[in-house]
Amino acid sequence: MDPVIGTDDGNDLIAGIEMHRQEMGKDSDVAVGSLKHLLPPLPYEHAALEPYIDAHTMMLHHDQHHASYVANLNSALEKFPELQERTAFWLLLNLGKVPQKIRAAVRNNAGGHVNHSLFWRAMSPAAGGAPVGPLADAIKRDFGGFEQFKARFDDAGVKLFGSGWVWLARAQQDGGGLQVYTTSGHDNPLMQGHFPILVNDVWEHAYYLKHENRRGDYLKGWWPVVNWEEAARRFERSDHSAERDWEGEGGSRPVDSQRDAPTS
Repeated sequence: MDPVIGTDDGNDLIAGIEMHRQEMGKDSDVAVGSLKHLLPPLPYEHAALEPYIDAHTMMLHHDQHHASYVANLNSALEKFPELQERTAFWLLLNLGKVPQKIRAAVRNNAGGHVNHSLFWRAMSPAAGGAPVGPLADAIKRDFGGFEQFKARFDDAGVKLFGSGWVWLARAQQDGGGLQVYTTSGHDNPLMQGHFPILVNDVWEHAYYLKHENRRGDYLKGWWPVVNWEEAARRFERSDHSAERDWEGEGGSRPVDSQRDAPTS
Protein backbone atom coordinates (compact mmCIF):
# COMPACT_ATOMS: atom_id res chain seq x y z
CA MET A 1 0.00 0.00 0.00
CA ASP A 2 1.22 3.50 -0.75
CA PRO A 3 1.94 5.83 2.17
CA VAL A 4 -0.63 8.31 3.34
CA ILE A 5 -0.60 11.39 1.13
CA GLY A 6 -1.49 14.71 2.69
CA THR A 7 -2.00 18.20 1.38
CA ASP A 8 0.26 21.19 1.87
CA ASP A 9 -1.25 23.44 4.52
CA GLY A 10 0.86 26.46 3.51
CA ASN A 11 3.19 26.44 6.51
CA ASP A 12 6.30 28.46 5.75
CA LEU A 13 9.68 26.84 5.22
CA ILE A 14 11.32 28.07 8.41
CA ALA A 15 8.55 26.72 10.65
CA GLY A 16 8.75 23.37 8.91
CA ILE A 17 12.51 23.16 9.29
CA GLU A 18 12.36 24.13 12.97
CA MET A 19 9.76 21.47 13.76
CA HIS A 20 11.76 18.89 11.85
CA ARG A 21 14.97 19.76 13.69
CA GLN A 22 13.16 19.20 16.98
CA GLU A 23 12.19 15.74 15.77
CA MET A 24 15.44 14.68 14.08
CA GLY A 25 18.12 16.78 15.78
CA LYS A 26 19.72 20.12 15.05
CA ASP A 27 21.30 20.54 11.60
CA SER A 28 19.98 17.17 10.40
CA ASP A 29 17.87 18.33 7.48
CA VAL A 30 17.62 21.31 5.14
CA ALA A 31 20.20 24.08 5.36
CA VAL A 32 18.46 27.40 4.79
CA GLY A 33 20.11 29.25 1.91
CA SER A 34 22.06 26.32 0.50
CA LEU A 35 18.91 24.16 0.12
CA LYS A 36 20.87 21.02 0.87
CA HIS A 37 20.04 18.20 3.23
CA LEU A 38 22.78 17.71 5.81
CA LEU A 39 24.24 14.75 7.66
CA PRO A 40 23.69 15.30 11.39
CA PRO A 41 26.73 14.71 13.59
CA LEU A 42 26.61 11.75 15.94
CA PRO A 43 25.66 12.87 19.47
CA TYR A 44 28.57 10.78 20.84
CA GLU A 45 31.89 9.31 19.69
CA HIS A 46 32.02 6.28 17.39
CA ALA A 47 33.33 4.12 20.23
CA ALA A 48 30.92 5.42 22.86
CA LEU A 49 28.49 2.50 22.57
CA GLU A 50 31.17 -0.19 22.97
CA PRO A 51 31.00 -3.09 23.70
CA TYR A 52 27.38 -3.30 22.53
CA ILE A 53 27.95 -1.62 19.15
CA ASP A 54 31.52 -1.52 17.92
CA ALA A 55 33.24 1.66 16.77
CA HIS A 56 33.96 0.40 13.25
CA THR A 57 30.30 -0.41 12.67
CA MET A 58 29.29 3.03 13.95
CA MET A 59 31.84 4.71 11.68
CA LEU A 60 30.65 2.88 8.59
CA HIS A 61 26.99 3.17 9.53
CA HIS A 62 26.97 6.91 10.15
CA ASP A 63 29.84 8.26 8.07
CA GLN A 64 29.20 6.06 5.02
CA HIS A 65 25.68 4.62 4.94
CA HIS A 66 23.75 7.55 6.41
CA ALA A 67 25.91 10.00 4.48
CA SER A 68 25.07 8.18 1.25
CA TYR A 69 21.33 8.59 1.84
CA VAL A 70 21.81 12.33 2.33
CA ALA A 71 23.96 12.64 -0.79
CA ASN A 72 21.55 10.56 -2.89
CA LEU A 73 18.57 12.60 -1.68
CA ASN A 74 20.28 15.84 -2.68
CA SER A 75 21.16 14.32 -6.04
CA ALA A 76 17.58 13.18 -6.68
CA LEU A 77 16.26 16.67 -5.94
CA GLU A 78 18.91 18.52 -7.96
CA LYS A 79 16.62 19.24 -10.93
CA PHE A 80 13.55 19.99 -8.82
CA PRO A 81 14.15 23.28 -7.00
CA GLU A 82 10.54 23.40 -5.79
CA LEU A 83 11.28 20.32 -3.66
CA GLN A 84 14.72 21.32 -2.43
CA GLU A 85 13.30 23.52 0.32
CA ARG A 86 11.20 20.69 1.74
CA THR A 87 12.25 18.66 4.76
CA ALA A 88 12.87 14.95 4.39
CA PHE A 89 9.91 14.47 6.70
CA TRP A 90 7.64 16.43 4.36
CA LEU A 91 8.88 14.48 1.36
CA LEU A 92 7.99 11.16 3.03
CA LEU A 93 4.47 12.35 3.83
CA ASN A 94 3.86 13.86 0.40
CA LEU A 95 5.27 11.33 -2.05
CA GLY A 96 2.30 11.93 -4.35
CA LYS A 97 3.69 15.42 -4.97
CA VAL A 98 7.10 14.05 -5.94
CA PRO A 99 7.61 13.35 -9.67
CA GLN A 100 7.31 9.68 -10.53
CA LYS A 101 10.82 9.56 -12.03
CA ILE A 102 12.44 10.34 -8.66
CA ARG A 103 9.75 9.07 -6.28
CA ALA A 104 11.43 5.77 -5.43
CA ALA A 105 14.79 7.47 -4.86
CA VAL A 106 13.20 10.12 -2.64
CA ARG A 107 11.24 7.53 -0.66
CA ASN A 108 14.31 5.38 -0.04
CA ASN A 109 16.78 8.15 0.70
CA ALA A 110 14.55 10.59 2.60
CA GLY A 111 13.41 7.60 4.64
CA GLY A 112 16.97 6.49 5.27
CA HIS A 113 17.87 10.02 6.36
CA VAL A 114 14.88 10.42 8.69
CA ASN A 115 15.12 6.96 10.23
CA HIS A 116 18.86 7.10 10.88
CA SER A 117 18.55 10.58 12.41
CA LEU A 118 16.02 9.15 14.87
CA PHE A 119 18.12 6.03 15.44
CA TRP A 120 21.25 7.89 16.60
CA ARG A 121 19.20 9.73 19.20
CA ALA A 122 17.51 6.51 20.35
CA MET A 123 20.87 5.45 21.82
CA SER A 124 23.26 6.91 24.37
CA PRO A 125 26.41 5.74 26.18
CA ALA A 126 24.84 6.76 29.51
CA ALA A 127 21.65 4.84 28.95
CA GLY A 128 20.05 1.45 29.42
CA GLY A 129 17.98 0.42 32.37
CA ALA A 130 14.23 0.72 32.04
CA PRO A 131 11.75 3.48 31.26
CA VAL A 132 10.09 5.37 34.09
CA GLY A 133 7.07 7.62 34.44
CA PRO A 134 4.24 7.84 31.91
CA LEU A 135 6.08 5.82 29.25
CA ALA A 136 6.70 2.97 31.70
CA ASP A 137 3.03 3.07 32.68
CA ALA A 138 1.95 2.94 29.02
CA ILE A 139 4.26 0.00 28.29
CA LYS A 140 2.85 -1.91 31.27
CA ARG A 141 -0.70 -1.12 30.17
CA ASP A 142 -0.23 -2.12 26.52
CA PHE A 143 2.25 -5.02 26.81
CA GLY A 144 1.81 -6.30 30.34
CA GLY A 145 5.26 -5.22 31.46
CA PHE A 146 8.72 -4.14 30.36
CA GLU A 147 10.11 -7.64 29.80
CA GLN A 148 7.05 -8.59 27.74
CA PHE A 149 7.56 -5.49 25.61
CA LYS A 150 11.25 -6.28 25.02
CA ALA A 151 10.38 -9.84 24.01
CA ARG A 152 7.75 -8.58 21.54
CA PHE A 153 10.17 -6.01 20.10
CA ASP A 154 13.02 -8.52 19.70
CA ASP A 155 10.73 -11.13 18.16
CA ALA A 156 9.38 -8.65 15.62
CA GLY A 157 12.89 -7.61 14.63
CA VAL A 158 14.05 -11.21 14.19
CA LYS A 159 11.02 -12.13 12.09
CA LEU A 160 11.18 -9.14 9.75
CA PHE A 161 12.13 -10.52 6.34
CA GLY A 162 14.96 -8.71 4.64
CA SER A 163 16.07 -5.22 5.63
CA GLY A 164 14.06 -2.75 7.68
CA TRP A 165 13.32 -1.29 11.08
CA VAL A 166 11.52 -2.26 14.27
CA TRP A 167 9.63 0.42 16.19
CA LEU A 168 7.74 1.23 19.33
CA ALA A 169 5.12 3.68 18.13
CA ARG A 170 1.92 5.29 19.30
CA ALA A 171 -1.14 5.23 17.09
CA GLN A 172 -2.71 8.61 16.36
CA GLN A 173 -6.13 6.96 16.40
CA ASP A 174 -7.89 4.08 18.18
CA GLY A 175 -7.08 5.43 21.63
CA GLY A 176 -3.41 6.16 21.04
CA GLY A 177 -2.08 2.86 22.37
CA LEU A 178 1.51 1.68 22.00
CA GLN A 179 2.34 -1.04 19.50
CA VAL A 180 5.43 -2.71 18.06
CA TYR A 181 5.64 -2.18 14.31
CA THR A 182 8.09 -3.20 11.62
CA THR A 183 8.73 -1.39 8.34
CA SER A 184 10.58 -2.67 5.30
CA GLY A 185 13.24 -0.68 3.50
CA HIS A 186 13.32 2.84 4.92
CA ASP A 187 9.61 3.41 5.50
CA ASN A 188 8.56 5.16 8.71
CA PRO A 189 5.47 4.55 10.88
CA LEU A 190 4.44 8.18 10.40
CA MET A 191 3.61 7.28 6.81
CA GLN A 192 0.76 5.18 8.23
CA GLY A 193 -0.25 7.43 11.10
CA HIS A 194 1.85 6.05 13.97
CA PHE A 195 4.14 8.32 16.01
CA PRO A 196 7.63 6.78 16.54
CA ILE A 197 8.80 6.49 20.15
CA LEU A 198 11.78 4.13 19.81
CA VAL A 199 13.53 2.52 16.83
CA ASN A 200 16.18 -0.07 16.09
CA ASP A 201 17.83 -0.62 12.71
CA VAL A 202 17.79 -4.23 11.49
CA TRP A 203 19.52 -3.66 8.17
CA GLU A 204 22.58 -5.94 8.10
CA HIS A 205 24.97 -2.98 8.01
CA ALA A 206 23.84 -2.16 11.57
CA TYR A 207 25.19 -5.38 13.08
CA TYR A 208 26.98 -7.69 10.63
CA LEU A 209 30.59 -6.87 11.52
CA LYS A 210 30.04 -7.86 15.14
CA HIS A 211 27.19 -10.36 14.98
CA GLU A 212 27.37 -11.68 11.39
CA ASN A 213 23.98 -13.27 10.62
CA ARG A 214 22.89 -13.45 14.28
CA ARG A 215 20.30 -10.68 14.23
CA GLY A 216 18.68 -11.99 17.40
CA ASP A 217 21.92 -11.56 19.36
CA TYR A 218 22.22 -7.99 18.13
CA LEU A 219 18.65 -7.19 19.17
CA LYS A 220 19.00 -8.72 22.64
CA GLY A 221 22.33 -6.98 23.18
CA TRP A 222 21.02 -3.55 22.14
CA TRP A 223 18.99 -2.70 25.25
CA PRO A 224 21.90 -1.41 27.40
CA VAL A 225 22.34 1.56 25.02
CA VAL A 226 18.66 2.49 24.67
CA ASN A 227 18.10 6.15 25.50
CA TRP A 228 14.93 5.97 27.57
CA GLU A 229 15.10 9.68 28.34
CA GLU A 230 14.77 10.42 24.62
CA ALA A 231 12.00 7.83 24.25
CA ALA A 232 10.12 9.44 27.14
CA ARG A 233 10.49 12.86 25.54
CA ARG A 234 9.06 11.52 22.30
CA PHE A 235 6.22 9.81 24.14
CA GLU A 236 5.31 13.10 25.83
CA ARG A 237 5.15 14.74 22.37
CA SER A 238 3.05 11.94 20.87
CA ASP A 239 -0.25 13.54 21.79
CA HIS A 240 -2.49 15.82 19.76
CA SER A 241 0.18 18.56 19.62
CA ALA A 242 2.52 16.12 17.88
CA GLU A 243 -0.30 15.21 15.52
CA ARG A 244 -0.74 18.88 14.62
CA ASP A 245 2.99 19.10 13.85
CA TRP A 246 2.70 16.00 11.70
CA GLU A 247 -0.31 17.37 9.81
CA GLY A 248 1.55 20.65 9.42
CA GLU A 249 4.10 18.75 7.34
CA GLY A 250 1.36 17.48 5.04
CA GLY A 251 0.33 14.30 6.84
CA SER A 252 -3.22 13.09 7.24
CA ARG A 253 -4.98 10.22 8.94
CA PRO A 254 -4.57 6.92 7.13
CA VAL A 255 -7.50 5.22 5.44
CA ASP A 256 -5.76 1.83 5.45
CA SER A 257 -2.79 0.83 7.61
CA GLN A 258 -2.34 -2.76 6.50
CA ARG A 259 1.21 -2.23 5.33
CA ASP A 260 2.60 -1.43 8.76
CA ALA A 261 0.15 -3.38 10.89
CA PRO A 262 1.18 -4.01 14.48
CA THR A 263 2.94 -7.26 15.17
CA SER A 264 0.99 -9.96 16.95
